[in-house]
Amino acid sequence: MTTLRSLAALAALALPLSAFAQGAQPADLIVTGGRIYTVDATRPIAEAFAVRAGKFTFVGTARDAMSLKGPRTQLLALHGAAAYPGFIDAHAHLLGLGVALQSVDLVGVTSYVEVVARVVARAKTAKPGEWIFGNGWDQNRWAVKEFPSNEALTRAVPDHPVLLDRVDGHAILANAAAMRVAGITAKTPDPRGGRIVRDAKGNPTGVFVDNAQSLIAAATPRLTAAQRSELLHSAAVESNKWGLTEVQDMGAERETIEALESLASAHKLPLRSYEMVGDDSAALAYYYARGPKKALYDGHLWVRGIKLYADGALGSRGAALLAPYSDDAANTGLLVSTPEHLKARSIDALKHGFQVSTHAIGDRGNRNALDAYQAALDAVPTADARLRIEHAQIISPEDIPRFAQLGVIPSMQASHQTSDMPWAERRLGPERIRGAYAWRSLLNTGVVIPNGTDFPVEHVDPIITFHSSVTRQDADNMPAGGWYGDQRMTREEALRSMTLWPAYAAFQENELGSISVGKYADFTILNRDIMTVAPERILGAKVIATYVGGAAVYQAKVALLMAEPGDASAPASDSAHAMPLQREEEWTRGLVARDPKAFDRMLAPGFVYTEDAGVMTRDDVIASATGDDTTSWAGNEGMKVHDFGSTQIITGVLHVKGKNKNGPFDRSYAFTDTWQRRDGVWQLIGAQDYVIPK
Repeated sequence: MTTLRSLAALAALALPLSAFAQGAQPADLIVTGGRIYTVDATRPIAEAFAVRAGKFTFVGTARDAMSLKGPRTQLLALHGAAAYPGFIDAHAHLLGLGVALQSVDLVGVTSYVEVVARVVARAKTAKPGEWIFGNGWDQNRWAVKEFPSNEALTRAVPDHPVLLDRVDGHAILANAAAMRVAGITAKTPDPRGGRIVRDAKGNPTGVFVDNAQSLIAAATPRLTAAQRSELLHSAAVESNKWGLTEVQDMGAERETIEALESLASAHKLPLRSYEMVGDDSAALAYYYARGPKKALYDGHLWVRGIKLYADGALGSRGAALLAPYSDDAANTGLLVSTPEHLKARSIDALKHGFQVSTHAIGDRGNRNALDAYQAALDAVPTADARLRIEHAQIISPEDIPRFAQLGVIPSMQASHQTSDMPWAERRLGPERIRGAYAWRSLLNTGVVIPNGTDFPVEHVDPIITFHSSVTRQDADNMPAGGWYGDQRMTREEALRSMTLWPAYAAFQENELGSISVGKYADFTILNRDIMTVAPERILGAKVIATYVGGAAVYQAKVALLMAEPGDASAPASDSAHAMPLQREEEWTRGLVARDPKAFDRMLAPGFVYTEDAGVMTRDDVIASATGDDTTSWAGNEGMKVHDFGSTQIITGVLHVKGKNKNGPFDRSYAFTDTWQRRDGVWQLIGAQDYVIPK
């Protein structure tokens, strides 16, 4: 029956005696049936792997993996889908993502009018006087590309304080009500490392850049512990949805780290988090006294780094440049921290055994960070310090070799390049732009580049990161040949930049980053092989499932094909038209629980079952499915795909062995399944099964 075929991927197979004879313990999970990219130089591609107690215990051939099968081993058939080490975001902001998920979404908005309209819509449901937050506006997408004034926002929403984060997190727009609460007037001075944007008369326009943001932020309501935990949990769940198994969390407050510890200790943190403590004296003193911590709570939390800021961002003209902006001759950007501060903090961190990561975007910001690191390493000689510069977006040519010379890791975000390329050259001019987003120039010096998204600045999706890395093109695959295409990564480099290189950048290469024996069993399954598919099809890859420590933390809940029809990466003999994992599990639970309602919920319209040429009724089907049958072995044979564009017909034979109240049985069913693509999703719309007489 089709229900049994859905169980085939997880059916219990007979255990070869050789495994027990050799004393090998059975695996908890065995994964086979697709291409597995291990990112392990000793075996780059494997047929299968096995997991026990949350770690990889075997990587190799399917035949050898199956020797580890025991009575309780779960089998996961990829059906032609591709598996990768769990994706790691090397630079992100978990709390920021949690807040963004609840804020007014302004990402991609193409006019200030639309920004105001979205805030007005939110105000209609807000309580009187409640703060309204938004995230993601970018004036570079608007017809008028200068910072906006808050006048229109104040007129439209006069009674709610409004704070809207710019997409890069380095500027905010506040309305008059928010400025009143914060006590901002024309007499308020610019703080060091920040700028209050003013009109011709010196009055604040509502835009606050870099350190000036704190003037408004200080007046916003503080999160309760419960609210903070809820936001972090929602951000972690959202990260899993996009295939992430670890996030390297930049500049976290002590309250955020403590909330993550509480979640992890209660087994409610579904991903791993590498925490970089923010540049706050009290928090740093606390964590220095505590000492660096690694792999807490079964490898879910690391606290062993600090995050500093050299300058601002390019989009808000806060990135510190060695020469003025090409489109603003009076401006060279902002130093968020003085060179002396960077040096002192770096020395202190090294003395306490903590890693240092410094945000630096402009060429002056990068040079200041490199100078501070050089001074710190001279003062505190440290073997393998793995100091990091976050973003490393614009680097003077003479500073590029210094990364390798000092052992400094450029932690970069490929999607920043594709987001910034429409306007970055206006900021920098034709010469400096050659040192911007210069991945190949850096890789050629021998460094590694851990890749991230800086979410919520960019979208969480690491497939965008991969596509940007190998094409330097936007979602429309433009420009042809890529923007300064000579700086592209290879696909192998791009995959490492999302797996093993971030692990290395966090001192985790012995625990994470590849599908290797002894490491945590973190892996991600995609319905499309991004290592072989045509470049223009990379962005169509979807996450089928995300596993952390051998346990599923995300499974697609729609009828996604395991590998898409016509995908050249799918093996012809194992076309991946199996039901998605989530649906298989729900169906299985329904059968095991003897629950006809669950069966009804999963039964697709158009199912017809026949046995010995007699059409089975719904009651017959349920009786067969909920009887005393025990399946001990099941497998598909001769499965073929008949492609009709948006319709796929899959034929084959299901062979099932087991026993019931009448004794052992050995049956074969010829099946015909019909799938249709509806609204971009493949759905099973009909099935016919015939018993093949002995």
